[in-house]
Amino acid sequence: MDLPVEKWKSYVKQKWAVLEPALKKKLCSPLSLQDHFLLASSLFQPEDEEYLHHLARNYCVKKDPRMALLYKVEGTERFRKKEYRMAGMLYSKALSHTEVGTPERAVCYANRSAALFHLDHFEVCLEDIGRALAEGYPRRLHPKVLLRKAECLLSLGRSREASEVLCSLESEMTADQSPTADSHQGLLGKLGQLKAKACQGHSSARQPTVPSEAQEALEEENSRISCASAAVSLRVSPDRGRHLAAARDILPGEILVREEAFVSVLRPGESLLVRGSAEAMMDKPLDNEDLHCHRCLRQLLASIPCQGCSYAKYCSQMCAQLAWENYHRRECSLGGLLLTLGVFCHVAFRAVLVAGFAEVHSLARQSHGENSGEANVAKDSASSKGQNLASVPGCDADGQYHSSYRAVFSLLSHTEKQSLEFLFLCSLSIAALCKRLGESGLAAPVWGKSPSERQEGAMPAGASPELKILGEAMLKHMLQLRCNAQAVTALRESGSGDKLVASSEQVRLAVALFPVVSLLNHSCDPNTSVTFSSTTAEIRALQPIAKGQEILHCYGPHKCRMGAAERHKELLAQYFFDCQCQACLSELGSSPGKGVLKNSIFRCPTCRAPLQGEGTLQCSREACGVLIPEDHLQHQLWQLQLLTKTALEMLENSQPDQSVKLLLRCRSESQRLLCPEHLIVGEMEDHLAQAYVTLGKWQEAAGHLRSSIQAVEAHYGPSSIEVGQELFKLAQVLFNGCAVPEALNAIQKAERILSVHSGPRSSQVRELQEMKACLQESLGASVASGRSRPS
Repeated sequence: MDLPVEKWKSYVKQKWAVLEPALKKKLCSPLSLQDHFLLASSLFQPEDEEYLHHLARNYCVKKDPRMALLYKVEGTERFRKKEYRMAGMLYSKALSHTEVGTPERAVCYANRSAALFHLDHFEVCLEDIGRALAEGYPRRLHPKVLLRKAECLLSLGRSREASEVLCSLESEMTADQSPTADSHQGLLGKLGQLKAKACQGHSSARQPTVPSEAQEALEEENSRISCASAAVSLRVSPDRGRHLAAARDILPGEILVREEAFVSVLRPGESLLVRGSAEAMMDKPLDNEDLHCHRCLRQLLASIPCQGCSYAKYCSQMCAQLAWENYHRRECSLGGLLLTLGVFCHVAFRAVLVAGFAEVHSLARQSHGENSGEANVAKDSASSKGQNLASVPGCDADGQYHSSYRAVFSLLSHTEKQSLEFLFLCSLSIAALCKRLGESGLAAPVWGKSPSERQEGAMPAGASPELKILGEAMLKHMLQLRCNAQAVTALRESGSGDKLVASSEQVRLAVALFPVVSLLNHSCDPNTSVTFSSTTAEIRALQPIAKGQEILHCYGPHKCRMGAAERHKELLAQYFFDCQCQACLSELGSSPGKGVLKNSIFRCPTCRAPLQGEGTLQCSREACGVLIPEDHLQHQLWQLQLLTKTALEMLENSQPDQSVKLLLRCRSESQRLLCPEHLIVGEMEDHLAQAYVTLGKWQEAAGHLRSSIQAVEAHYGPSSIEVGQELFKLAQVLFNGCAVPEALNAIQKAERILSVHSGPRSSQVRELQEMKACLQESLGASVASGRSRPS
């Protein structure tokens, strides 16, 4: 979803194929970005617009009362089954389809407050009750939500406020003599019970603490580079371009950069595009757009819906208001089109909205008056040798590099290296967006004019100087994103979330631009690690970095995940460079035998040695020489994966015993078929551990996790974050199994690795520390008890 949807890409590809030779020749000649945009605008025809409009209609972003009712009914059904978490999510989806100030919205807030109450989220429950009353919740139903409000206040230890709510409600109910139903009498009875508790200052429950990752401060802020530590410096050279280097010796775990994204856009789930009836929408699984705030990316508990569309959701009224003021009021009506054109196009649009037209216009004019940043890097390297950074792209007149739109604008777009088809796709997509902006009257507010100042009627790109500037800037950003986009990732708990041992997966939440992080060059074996908290990126040193050594980041292709040849292919295709990092040079310079073993997947069925080759695989042991068709082995692997999926479905359907039997069979097959370091072998052990946890067999689960850790270590390395995550699970298993010495050992190892990658204040490290304190206290109590026994 980063690029436009497949149907639009195919349509543009076909349009390119039938383009007149003269036009193709013109597009193939060196053109400025403005010329590319203007030419694409002239080629964007009414039939193209109609087809794009047809595709955009497939995205359900308008509020639909039918959907509000369907989600509310399904939420109520889940509530009756005591599936409160899912009920709350469904009420949130219902809310996104309701209008402001309607009874439907008020009822959805009230219903969600009930689910939140049962989940012990009392503060958020109170907020939803307040919203329900403000939206006009029916007066006849007030007693129910006000009693819930009093219960929340009592649970939070706020007895005086609870008493005030109850006294006011009692007066209201006593004055109303009409209701005589049993339900009314029941409410009065409950009111009396709560009043008694309030008088006693009784607190029936405790509000659960919501884990929040306290940010660790930069040891010393850099005076020249915003968001960076004083431990790094900005350098420029002809071969490395702009990059960061160590200004002093750096220790593992040190924070080198902590930067808030200049702009970010949530990535929609793959299942968002749904065609068919409203009922079909109910089968769409919850994904990024339902689970995370569309502004700050925090995980949603009780979302605040956008006032104009059903797509955007926020974690708080503040986030909703800031998003609306800064960009969403101009994006809201374009929701379907932006989803069709992809996240990169959306980020490009949002970047100019956040920057403001004045800043965009100023930088665009400057770029027209001088050569591009791509051509100037080598020239600027000479001046940077004397630490005069004022002329370095992205730096201001004082030679300071800020996390600003100026820095974003200076990022390389590599226009001359992009394929002509890709350049045409981006140009036509931006032209389509600008055409819509002009026709809908949204263009004038983007550049700061009032609606009365805009031209009447359609405003095609060719007739508006402002749209030319916006179009050129957005095209530049869309091309920049191919090399400079940062995928914001997070660990998302899988399953119901109430398991004793966490099961999580890393998901891509958003695409963002971080101007300072973008200064880091790539290495397939980097000396830093990047983690995210909300929209903030944090770069930490993974190992000691000597003064003068370059600070390096991995763009994706890592030496532990793929071989050098595959890495080179990916990096050249997306980032336009031939990697010469030490990992690549070492691997490519190694003997052929080593390279074969590293990339081997399958084992010889006769001698268990790795198989090598392509098409027909041969045993790597010359004495054996077995030949096996690769297709045959791939089919066996496919069957193994199907069996594993069946076993995991059994586990989800509360059939752990049958699941264990099938998983043990799959494990045996994977060990026969695959090399020991293959990730599927480790995943099989992890699945078995999960099944044994469900059965409460902690020692068996721990044994399989240890085997999983061996496979993960072989694949990713002993200090990788992947090993840290597996050790975290092992610590949880041993903690729950009361294996105190083993648990303390696992906690120590996990804490050491995760502290380097994520910092000592991350949620997982703090949970490890809490487990350690509990075990040490238990161990101390046992020792003290042993000493106090009479001899």
